[in-house]
Amino acid sequence: MTKVPVDIAAVIVTFNSEHHVAELLDSIDAAMGELSYSVVVVDNGSTDGTLDVLDARTDCTVIRSSNDGYAAGMNRAVKNSPGASAILILNPDAVLDPDSVPAMFDVLRKPETAVVAPRVREQDGTLSPTLRRGPTMGRVGGLSFTGWPMFTERIEDPRQYETEHEVEWAVGAILLIDSRRYAALGGMDESYFLYSEETDFSLRAKDAGWATVFTPAAGAMHIGGGSGESATTHTMKILNRVRLYRRRTGTFRAAVYLGLTVATELRRALLGHDKSWPTVRALLRPRERPPLLRASDAILPK
Repeated sequence: MTKVPVDIAAVIVTFNSEHHVAELLDSIDAAMGELSYSVVVVDNGSTDGTLDVLDARTDCTVIRSSNDGYAAGMNRAVKNSPGASAILILNPDAVLDPDSVPAMFDVLRKPETAVVAPRVREQDGTLSPTLRRGPTMGRVGGLSFTGWPMFTERIEDPRQYETEHEVEWAVGAILLIDSRRYAALGGMDESYFLYSEETDFSLRAKDAGWATVFTPAAGAMHIGGGSGESATTHTMKILNRVRLYRRRTGTFRAAVYLGLTVATELRRALLGHDKSWPTVRALLRPRERPPLLRASDAILPK
């Protein structure tokens, strides 16, 4: 692969993604239109046939890595890509629509834009609600059924997916990021290991005066759960939300947020969500937290 600077550096992190990554890679060329691009895939220690699938291809550079987290893998992929105007972050279980990247790139060129998110659909063609509001104490309970923004982080109103507008953050399955601003912010925060890194990045970009913008002009499909979710990964997701909130608000408010999170997960557990029981224990007992997070020995994770 050429190391001559390109318009777009597409970066992918795989982990046991053999059933999805080929379809993603097949979609990239048509998605780029007339833009020049590179593709780098970092494999975080897959134990299935992912590397066999990747090694059989000639349209990407493959980097074998130990699993030191999604954010670390993404930063490694960017580091090993040629210079580019923009970085296209892709989950291995996504598929891009033809000419979707030029549409995103046009939006990224607008002043003070750091991140662009496309309109994403589920595998059955229905809208995937990927847009999010920032974390607050009111939104910790996931009370999306109220429809009230003060209680709802996930934006489910279909009307919000019909026009281009700024958002606080978007799910990181498909994101186009200005490469200069990616570097200025130090890339993805590797301390999260898995989950919350895209939230953290967009919020830090907003702190710096740069926007995350949604555009319905670009489309993609995201299967979701391509690497599976376990009780451990669910626990990581919830713990990282607490860590993110603490880093942005301070200890006292984060302690309240932690208590509300425990109550929320306990309610989910009692309603039959079996992955929430280990999460409740991990929230209350630091020694039961996934070691990969290095979330400290204190009750309030750092």
